[in-house]
Amino acid sequence: MFEKLFPWLSEFKEEGIDDEMIRVTDEASGYDSESDDDRALKWLTPEEFARLPTNQKYQLALDRYRSNRRSKWEVGRDYERFIGYQYERDGFDVTYHGIEEGLDDMGRDLICKRDNRVVIVQCKCWSADRPIHEKHIFQLFGTVKVFQIDHPSMVVSGHFVTSTRLSPRAKVFADSLAIKTKEDFPLREYPCIKCNISPRGGEKIYHLPFDQQYDRTKIIPNSGEFYAMTVVEAEKRGFRRAFRYRGGGG
Repeated sequence: MFEKLFPWLSEFKEEGIDDEMIRVTDEASGYDSESDDDRALKWLTPEEFARLPTNQKYQLALDRYRSNRRSKWEVGRDYERFIGYQYERDGFDVTYHGIEEGLDDMGRDLICKRDNRVVIVQCKCWSADRPIHEKHIFQLFGTVKVFQIDHPSMVVSGHFVTSTRLSPRAKVFADSLAIKTKEDFPLREYPCIKCNISPRGGEKIYHLPFDQQYDRTKIIPNSGEFYAMTVVEAEKRGFRRAFRYRGGGG
């Protein structure tokens, strides 16, 4: 359907696909062919995992995760999470469509809903010497129009957020197509620990960015759920870490 309406969308299907991207996508979806172990072990030695109290060992794992050199796909994923957090903070219900759908996202990195308003967001965390060209604006415009067709009762708009800048031509097209843009918006540290209250029994659980259900976990404002900056902050408010791994219980 996309290609029939907007033929130039097809060129994005092959953009940026490599073995590393596919491997990391599998990991993000919860698939791990070798281990059902706690994912914090990737960032801790067995000795640290065994002897440190939970607030120290999980904070250490989070700190190492944050400082670790990441692949391009991982940087892009973390940038989408960061931008999604900005929208959640503004009262939007955010679906992390790009992370959940991977190569099939068709330019909808984030679907942000509030009342009858929907903002389709495309995120690009690129180096400063790599500008955004008009084809990316076209892709976002096309996917916004398709969403409008599929959801005629919603007010749908497009927003392009990037760590770099748009080319002059891309800016002209963005203005003419009513695509809002935010340039020079780099990835920064933010409260990334999701503190969620289970609807079954009200158990308080926090999710770290490398936990299996992280991207599917929604934080509902004014419900006692929140984003924490540190593990100590989460545990002081009565939350314990999620322990649902690929074969575990939660």
